[in-house]
Amino acid sequence: MTEKLIYGIQQIGIGVENADAAFKWYAQTLGADALIFDDSNEATYMAKYMGGKARKKRALLALNMQGGGGYEIWQYKERKPAKPKNEFKIGDLGIHFPVIKSRNITATFERLKASNENILSEIVLDPDDKKSFYLKDPFDNILKVKEFSNFYADQKNDVGGIFSAVIGVSNIDESLKLYADTLGYETVIYDKTDVFEDLSSLKNGNKKFRRILLSHSEKRSGGFAKLFGESQIELIQAIENEPDKIFENRFWGDLGYIHLCFDVKNIKQLAKECSDIKVPFQVISGESFDMGDANGHWGYIEDFDGTLIEFIETNKVPLIKKIGLNINLKNRNPKKPLPNWMIKAMNLKRIKF
Repeated sequence: MTEKLIYGIQQIGIGVENADAAFKWYAQTLGADALIFDDSNEATYMAKYMGGKARKKRALLALNMQGGGGYEIWQYKERKPAKPKNEFKIGDLGIHFPVIKSRNITATFERLKASNENILSEIVLDPDDKKSFYLKDPFDNILKVKEFSNFYADQKNDVGGIFSAVIGVSNIDESLKLYADTLGYETVIYDKTDVFEDLSSLKNGNKKFRRILLSHSEKRSGGFAKLFGESQIELIQAIENEPDKIFENRFWGDLGYIHLCFDVKNIKQLAKECSDIKVPFQVISGESFDMGDANGHWGYIEDFDGTLIEFIETNKVPLIKKIGLNINLKNRNPKKPLPNWMIKAMNLKRIKF
């Protein structure tokens, strides 16, 4: 196979101080209660982003089985993670927040409000005329909840997983070489420069920005594409102020959103295409790398502003460890989706509190 495939947004990495507390909150509050892996070992390949040496860590992948990307909850084992030097403001360079799909935005808002969650805004109208609102998790990370109709399953939860990410960039036109041309988010839903009412509740939200919301015209197919579903990327560029770099002078794994990860096939071809636009892979694993009981081939690039983007070519997903039951993707037709029964079997990974 010579072409690369982008199956969808697999997860956003979140650096935290307490992985157990973070998993419990995301499971109970946002329905991401399927624990796909729980990996405690030494991170070696990413040493260049961790002060030049390997570090012991714990990483948990949590998915909402109604569909969408998940959360890789990441904790240093022997190091206190650093906070951002500056308070986050809209337009800064890096991952602003994930966008979580809601099938009923009013019901989601009222549920979270009744639970005394830290809601940052009322329900607002985005430039694409979709309703959304902002909240903060207990670990000081901003999340955006937005109405979206594409769900894999209905488990009577008002929210699914992640279907988009908002990323601050210094030059949208340059960034499109990666996000639109190489990763296939070539459909422009809107491209506007203005002061936006929907950002007004966030720091710096009263300034002028250029925002472009991207989607993909080609339906993703194969592997877990049905579970991850349709996805979008929003790029935002500050016009009136000089942005800070969110992870400046900090390590990968420090507090906040540490990377955006795509589920892919044929990393070798993807590496060539990224190199062609001068965003070469900075890190790449062996072709069969164990992540707890899961296995895959993965690598990282930096976008034009240094934001870490991860790509994972999944080989194996564990279902029942005791009997060695796994989902094996390595030798499957990469364009053939996994059968529904196999994806639904991942509900065996759900944790009850």
